[in-house]
Amino acid sequence: MGSIHLVNPQLEEPPALHERAMDNLKYIRETMERATAFTAISGWGQVAIGVSALAASFISAQQKTFKGWVMVWVAEALIALLIAGWSMDRKARAVKMPLFSGPGRKVVFSLSPPIFAGCILTLVLYRAHLTNAIPGLWLLLYGTGVVTGGMFSVSAVPIMGLCFMALGGAAFLAPAEFANWLMAAGFGGLHIVFGVIIARRYGG
Repeated sequence: MGSIHLVNPQLEEPPALHERAMDNLKYIRETMERATAFTAISGWGQVAIGVSALAASFISAQQKTFKGWVMVWVAEALIALLIAGWSMDRKARAVKMPLFSGPGRKVVFSLSPPIFAGCILTLVLYRAHLTNAIPGLWLLLYGTGVVTGGMFSVSAVPIMGLCFMALGGAAFLAPAEFANWLMAAGFGGLHIVFGVIIARRYGG
């Protein structure tokens, strides 16, 4: 009688331990980055920026020259930058989170190029005496930066950016006398409305 040979079934080798560990670390890192994004923007800071923008729109409307109008809004941009930086730092400290975390850096790097392009194009349009296009340019490029940067933040932020872009398109088509109203609606109204939404839904 012939001998009987037992055949063991081929078992698939389990994945290497270090591969599973790397996958777990990647998942944890991505989860932490998504969680960080929810606290990257201060809603009440956005409200404060909107209020200062409404004040700037009132002051700029009193200016006799376009140069004076531009200088008011440039000053407002600097004030808004200070408010944004202070409010975000305050919120980051409250939740004991580094301000320039992964998502924080991505927001800054995504927002910066459209803003830089806006500065260059503002000079070009001013020297070419095409000043009527500047308000639309500001709204459109700021909205573009908010959309791209907002992809690493809460969902309300890119929606706000799209609204800015829509106002920018409207500013290109509207008569020049409506420019200041559209600037107030964008940098003032949208910041206030979405700031309240962010503050109420995402903890301040």
